[in-house]
Amino acid sequence: MFNNQSERQTPTFVCGRCCWLDQSAARFEQVGVSGGEELLLLLKFTCPSSTMGKKSRVKTQKSGSGATTVASPKEMMNLISELLQKCSSPAPSSGKEWEEYIQIRGLVEKIRKKQKGLTTVFEGSREDSFPDLMSWAQENGASCDGFTVTNFGTEGYGLRATRDIKAEELFLWVPRKMLMTVESAQNSVLGPIYSQDRILQAMGNVTLALHLLCERADPASFWLPYIRSLPQEYDTPLYYQQEDIQLLLCTQAVQDVLNQYKNTARQYAYFYKLVQTHPAASKLPLKDGFSFDDYRWAVSSVMTRQNQIPTVDGSRVTLALIPLWDMCNHTNGLITTGYNLEDDRCECVALQDYKENEQIYIFYGTRSNAEFVIHNGFFFQDNAHDRVKIKLGVSKSERLYAMKAEVLARAGIPASCVFALHCNDPPISAQLLAFLRVFCMTEEELKDYLLGERAINKIFTLGNSDFPTYKTTSEEDRSILEKPDLSLHTRLAVQLRLAEKQILENASASGRAKRLQFQEKLSEGAPLPQFEESDIALLENNDPDAKLPVILHKLEEVEEGQGIEEEEPLLNGGKGDYGTITEANGEAVLEKTQKVDSVLIQNGSLDQKGPQEPENPSANRTEERPIDASA
Repeated sequence: MFNNQSERQTPTFVCGRCCWLDQSAARFEQVGVSGGEELLLLLKFTCPSSTMGKKSRVKTQKSGSGATTVASPKEMMNLISELLQKCSSPAPSSGKEWEEYIQIRGLVEKIRKKQKGLTTVFEGSREDSFPDLMSWAQENGASCDGFTVTNFGTEGYGLRATRDIKAEELFLWVPRKMLMTVESAQNSVLGPIYSQDRILQAMGNVTLALHLLCERADPASFWLPYIRSLPQEYDTPLYYQQEDIQLLLCTQAVQDVLNQYKNTARQYAYFYKLVQTHPAASKLPLKDGFSFDDYRWAVSSVMTRQNQIPTVDGSRVTLALIPLWDMCNHTNGLITTGYNLEDDRCECVALQDYKENEQIYIFYGTRSNAEFVIHNGFFFQDNAHDRVKIKLGVSKSERLYAMKAEVLARAGIPASCVFALHCNDPPISAQLLAFLRVFCMTEEELKDYLLGERAINKIFTLGNSDFPTYKTTSEEDRSILEKPDLSLHTRLAVQLRLAEKQILENASASGRAKRLQFQEKLSEGAPLPQFEESDIALLENNDPDAKLPVILHKLEEVEEGQGIEEEEPLLNGGKGDYGTITEANGEAVLEKTQKVDSVLIQNGSLDQKGPQEPENPSANRTEERPIDASA
């Protein structure tokens, strides 16, 4: 049913902004199965060689396409154990991450080679599956009378209006019974192992990935029409060639890319051993065929589609895949999807007026292009919310650490956190400006809350117009993108690298301009800003609200979307806030009570910053590839 193009779908609204990154290690450690402990735990299960009779017995397996693979179970298990041990080892020292990635990828490629032919492939093209998807959806209570699935060329598959649709008109709803959720996984063949494995219980997204694989392997699955409509491959970095990943070296995004691969490999190795050795896994359809390519596909399917919805009683949230609705492509705008608890269904209203035959879009959220590329497999050319993350912190070994940390804490700023430089003005947020001012304060300045000239100059030295850490210039990247024969993944990597440089260039130019402005004011005798609060009053004040904006009192108001970038859980669903749904700046946007009738679904990420005006849909990102494949 699939074509051979790499494809991505709608983004995820989950805790952690749909990343499968380095905090998966934290999850493994939290449940007590990290590194060697994990291997010891697995040794308690039945040895696969003993259950098969002979240790050296050769097993031949066939895929749906008829291809075969021959592999010794012992040899495969040794490779899996080596991969698990490598991926569970402590993080490498700075500068050694690429070397570790090469080693992990080498092991994965050995495993993939021995598993060649195991991946499930449906017959027919992907497009052939859409009529069955629409019929299945209609039979199960979804609305299907205002649109159809259509191939939009360079934009890929999406929803096309079959009639005029007015802005804010409810045109699409999907009942709960059609959704694949953590709850449905618990009630499936996966249930017995879910109830006994703490990793699955802690990681809803991993549960969904295995749930998806089990249902794909079941020819009688209720969700088969939906699963057949999914892409065969994606454009997430998990599918990149090594040389494409290498293009991202020295970018701010590369660490997340490397972590994503490492942790996907670790998860696969852990669950491969679990499927082969745990008694509760004996009836799983994955028992005789669970390849790395299968898991990579499932991870990418979930990572690009999962959303949070309320449980049946509305008391908490759970993760879900939402058939049909996840065919919508992205444009600028605002969130228009919610969950109606009374009717127990996901509902979507039109973002704008749509004429018959026009494509229907939704807004994925205020995500950076790094997040789009890593977690969704596309680059959004006109992304007004693009930003580059930088991690800054006050060293604990510094003599003034305690004072600086206290001043920052009272201002609501951690002593070590991730900030962002933004593509729009102002590129430097008020919080980042405040942090750097405090970072550069002397002991006397800390006591008196003075902002000295040295501190003012420090903020404006951010960035370097030459960007020596990058191996190419912006002009060289633009020249590369003009080449007509670039692969899609190479193009995505270079586009992301260029976007980072443009943001840094903008921040550097802004810094230079503001430094000149301050220097002119100083030459005219203008006084430096000084805060009225005294150090003693600040430290003795126990009212967290009274002194909250100590550093920010004299700063401009924070622009929407210009706040601190919070560290997020490695795996989607790894952490949940069941009391409220929050924006990235920590503000609660929804209180969930027993009387709530609907829960907002933020399609795309946790870091929704508020409504945005819709722009020209023709400039939108595609479902399968960038809007302009030659740009």
